[in-house]
Amino acid sequence: MSPRIKPNTFDPRGRLLFLAAVLGACGFAIAARAAWLQLLSPEFYQQQGDARFVRDVPIVASRGSILDRSGETLAASSPVASVWANPKETLQHPQRLADLAKALGLPRAELARRLRERADKEFVYLRRHMNPDAAAAVVAMGVPGVHEQREFRRFYPHGEVLAHVLGTTNIDDRGQEGLELAFDPWLTGKPGAKRVIRNRQGQIIDDVDLLRAAEPGRDLVLSIDRRVQYLAYRELKAALALHGARSGSIVVLDIPTGEVIAMVNQPSYNPNARAPGQEAARRNRAVTDLVEPGSVIKAFTVAAAMENGADPTRQIDTNPGFFPLRNHTIRDVRNFGMVDMARLLQKSSNIASTRLAMEMSNEHFHDVLTRFGFAQSTNSGFPGEAGGTLEAPGGWGDVEKATISYGYGISVTPLQVAQGYAALGNGGRLLPPTFVRGGNVAQGNGRQVIDPQIARSVVGMLETVVAPGGTATTAAVAGYRVAGKSGTTRRSIAGGYEKRYVSMFAGIVPVRQPRFSMVVAIHDPTAGAFYGGAVAAPLFHSVMDGALRLMDVPPDNVRGWFATAPQASGGEVGTDGLVPLDVPSLETPAASATSAATGGQP
Repeated sequence: MSPRIKPNTFDPRGRLLFLAAVLGACGFAIAARAAWLQLLSPEFYQQQGDARFVRDVPIVASRGSILDRSGETLAASSPVASVWANPKETLQHPQRLADLAKALGLPRAELARRLRERADKEFVYLRRHMNPDAAAAVVAMGVPGVHEQREFRRFYPHGEVLAHVLGTTNIDDRGQEGLELAFDPWLTGKPGAKRVIRNRQGQIIDDVDLLRAAEPGRDLVLSIDRRVQYLAYRELKAALALHGARSGSIVVLDIPTGEVIAMVNQPSYNPNARAPGQEAARRNRAVTDLVEPGSVIKAFTVAAAMENGADPTRQIDTNPGFFPLRNHTIRDVRNFGMVDMARLLQKSSNIASTRLAMEMSNEHFHDVLTRFGFAQSTNSGFPGEAGGTLEAPGGWGDVEKATISYGYGISVTPLQVAQGYAALGNGGRLLPPTFVRGGNVAQGNGRQVIDPQIARSVVGMLETVVAPGGTATTAAVAGYRVAGKSGTTRRSIAGGYEKRYVSMFAGIVPVRQPRFSMVVAIHDPTAGAFYGGAVAAPLFHSVMDGALRLMDVPPDNVRGWFATAPQASGGEVGTDGLVPLDVPSLETPAASATSAATGGQP
């Protein structure tokens, strides 16, 4: 029996119709979806397109300028260009790297290394802060993935003359030191933003919208007078060369307002060409470095004694020129006999200063010194300002109090000394130093720290220091009455003091209507002279002689001005009462200052 054969049931027409129906349904779905996306709801494609070609880019804001009190520009931000690349694109064309490196002024190996290190990123700086024309020439080479962006670079027209006051900014134009750092929020602008369209090469082909306008930083007007600043810088640099000194500082304050008219230091640096290894030169020594002021402090010892009830005309016995105190000996340069307070300052008597201190309580003496701003921050707002040191009065013995009365055992900054002398010249009213023009006036700062009559009396006594027979006749300025005090201290080391000196002078001019307080500090003079009256006082004369005229301060002593040359009278003038060191090493700084009689160095 033959096998039964099934009939052929395959229907090609049905299958084709079914397939056509399925494909038609899919096509309809696709067409419907396309119509929905493109006609009824096109936001999707718009978003996808924007994600690939639309970008929000920042608009850099310029930093505010810094001006001196007359409106002269001291710091400004100039437009520059930075070249950047998309490593993913640029590395695809290695044959172009050599030309690109040459145009950027970079070794090819370094350029390749930078790109490889960020090969997974879309951004890397190739060179920043280029001349805009040079950057444009690099981009014009057409290397894939290489672009430029606008930035700002800080420029300081006066270079090293104002470097310590202004400080610097970093490569992103943010303050790092000095007033640039102190006023960074004020100077820094607010960046803006705009929406742009970029092509596949990352080039901007169209600006779509301004999202936020950039707000430039605000300008800052300082109290600094650039003319006096230049004068002080020039004279300080010359003085250091003359005396073979290691470093030095000058501070000039406007007495009625507390404004800093000039502040200079040596050594200095060029903020427009910073280099590594300049750390010591970058320090603003007038604000950050501490010194023992020596006999400069005696003006405040006298003020404290007068407030304590001492009669300024009372005779103080300094015979026979040395004074035993608790197994220590305090000495004067010679026997001054009986002296009043004016002669104490004129001759810089350590013994008389010690006797006045012994009549006061520790608490009273300490209170007067701190009221005048010593051993504490001046609240100037300068970054890194040192506070100084002064032991609490409970820890003072007789020796400690004696050494403090003539400037040892207390550490201060030149700015603190200038502030204290400005308070004496301002009738006993202390104003915090300010670097901003009108800063104290706007804030109503200032406080009375001592009776105005006492302040005026001390200033009158300080005139004798600059007059013939005093220790600082070289500070005299023709046509003006000058009050001041010289100081010389040995530098402290572990276990005592060494034969290295700090020469100081602090002065007020003109006495009739005080306008300027100025402090000079010279460190480590090595050319022979080292007394404050011989090293620092002439610098006061040189700077003030020019500054008084530059600032149009009228003379107050036209008829009675005296010769500024030192008067040789037994070696008193300019020696500051310093006695040669006769003990090679001592146990403590206090012991060294008294036994070796170095504490009376004005």
